[in-house]
Amino acid sequence: MPRKDRSASILIIGAGLAGLFLALKLAPRRCVVLSQAPLGEASSSAWAQGGLAAALAPGDEPKLHAQDTIAAGAGLVDPAVASLIAREGPDRVRDLIALGVPFDRTSDGALAQSLEAAHSRPRVVRVSGDLAGKAIMDALIAATRAAEHIDIIEHKRARALLRDANGRVCGALCDDEETYPASEVILATGGVGGLYAVTTNPIEAQGQGFAMAARAGALIADAEFVQFHPTAIDIGRDPAPLATEALRGEGAHIINANGDSFVSDLAPRDVVARAIHLERQAGRGTFLDARKAVGAKFPAHFPTVFAACMSAGLDPRETPIPIAPAAHYHMGGVATDIWGRSSVEGLWAVGECTSTGAHGANRLASNSLLEAVVFAHRIAARLRDDAAHLPLPPEPTAAPPTLADGPRAELRRLMEADANVVRDGAGLKRALAHVHALGESHGQANALVASELILSAALARTESRGAHFRSDYPDVATPQRTFVTWRGVSSTADVAAAS
Repeated sequence: MPRKDRSASILIIGAGLAGLFLALKLAPRRCVVLSQAPLGEASSSAWAQGGLAAALAPGDEPKLHAQDTIAAGAGLVDPAVASLIAREGPDRVRDLIALGVPFDRTSDGALAQSLEAAHSRPRVVRVSGDLAGKAIMDALIAATRAAEHIDIIEHKRARALLRDANGRVCGALCDDEETYPASEVILATGGVGGLYAVTTNPIEAQGQGFAMAARAGALIADAEFVQFHPTAIDIGRDPAPLATEALRGEGAHIINANGDSFVSDLAPRDVVARAIHLERQAGRGTFLDARKAVGAKFPAHFPTVFAACMSAGLDPRETPIPIAPAAHYHMGGVATDIWGRSSVEGLWAVGECTSTGAHGANRLASNSLLEAVVFAHRIAARLRDDAAHLPLPPEPTAAPPTLADGPRAELRRLMEADANVVRDGAGLKRALAHVHALGESHGQANALVASELILSAALARTESRGAHFRSDYPDVATPQRTFVTWRGVSSTADVAAAS
């Protein structure tokens, strides 16, 4: 597509599952996809092991799936959104099958579905045990590259959103000061795991999308809720490999160094993560024992986990896998409506960078890929046949600085120390002051804005709920969502709550 036509196009920032699925669904509407790396790299979607949850099996139904989603979300899931993603999920799985995703099948040809934590039914579709994310991304990348309506631009990182004189978002400013004007802008930038020293996410996932949105005046919701996956493989790698929850669905057990069980294997993730965190603090060590449940089937049934273990000299068929909680998924992000619209005109958001109300305080396992494809489809349905909005000229915009390796490592350490599985007010205040000091020394990088939003919301939530646990406020209070706006350089975020 000629460069001059891009101002009338839809700009999608991010090329994971949400961004690519959306781009395909927009046909024949022209769109531009900005990817900070080659397609399939620097994307959490490709690393997803467990799969995608959908009520497709006999004896299951969307109503039950929605009930499980609401229960896992600890009082903050929007029931209408839970019902929406559960109801539309089966059709989106069929869309992925039509694109060539080879989901596992039973001997009679039906979709094989596994049980994961806090689901009342086996409803997670997988590929080769733990390769769902890679298989889905491979299919989407092939389809995207073949689509004539999609212009893919790789090695291009957005740094700031462009706005016109009316405040409407009208494009993006990238690393090299090149601007990309657009009729509509959709953020599909992923999560925040790279802000933490221990994460299962690509290090590039540093909350850039919701930080850019906040700078443009967008409302941010539920930023304090960072989900820590309880079973990252503890072999000293950055990022940490993941031992999929499907292993526990197959019967693997969490134990300590003495071989004792100390938590229900299929409890919600926040419960399991805290139990493992406390057991490790007590010096008893934590492991996932899959020797009996999986054993010799490991190479064929869970090849990703098996390869990660073997590369560290650990054979999971014979030895329990050392595990630790790791930053894994952000339930918070850009507040959107049920069509993916943000509070700022011209700006939409999809996937992990959003807060749609689907996950509440604790995401149900394998609902992330589901939410991404459901909302991508819904955004495309609203924009596909619309006449292009010809943007006004953008107002002058300066790109924020990027953090050098040293300050970024410092940020990751302080977030790990003070905004982890267990938090308290003193630690959150200390971390927030440190973030402000880094901003004064190195400029207000997007990673610092994202961290400030997380810390401010966590400090404001004086209770423990789902993935947010305050040791100084261990009890549960009245359910209410947290909304944050960013006020600008050298300031704290404004925090408000709504029940």
